[in-house]
Amino acid sequence: MSTPRTDVEQVERANTAYYEAMERGDFEELSSLWLNPSDTSDDDLESEDEAPSVSCVHPGWPVLSGRGEVLRSYALIMANTEYIQFFLTDVRVSVSADTALVTCTENILSGGPSPDDSDELGPLVGQLVVATNVFRRTADGWKLWSHHASPVLAESGEDEDEDTAG
Repeated sequence: MSTPRTDVEQVERANTAYYEAMERGDFEELSSLWLNPSDTSDDDLESEDEAPSVSCVHPGWPVLSGRGEVLRSYALIMANTEYIQFFLTDVRVSVSADTALVTCTENILSGGPSPDDSDELGPLVGQLVVATNVFRRTADGWKLWSHHASPVLAESGEDEDEDTAG
């Protein structure tokens, strides 16, 4: 059985909205995109203890669990990032019932405040990160349940082949 195209498109839109909110530094929008325990109907749960808890792993960070802890991390990142832009590549979406998985490569360009406290942006830095975003279907649309991003530490492919060739 194939997934209805509209589910995949809706998940793609939710995923894009997440990255666009980060780029704009729109904390309210970003918060609205994360799953809230109230988004889960009582029919889905046998007990209140089964309410889904969100989780997040930023590159180099420990696992953050719970909506409050996750959203505080984004507030901290937004407060310390003057500029960020995501160029997503290798985006793949898979939907099964009320859960969706998105994998992608985040090609990130970011910059912090200028070190000399001027109004100018500090140096721009590029970073390559692989990410997995898990979404859950709610009455209000697809909401982010988990985000896990890891830095890519080594280029793969041709360089490795050349190094081992002799």
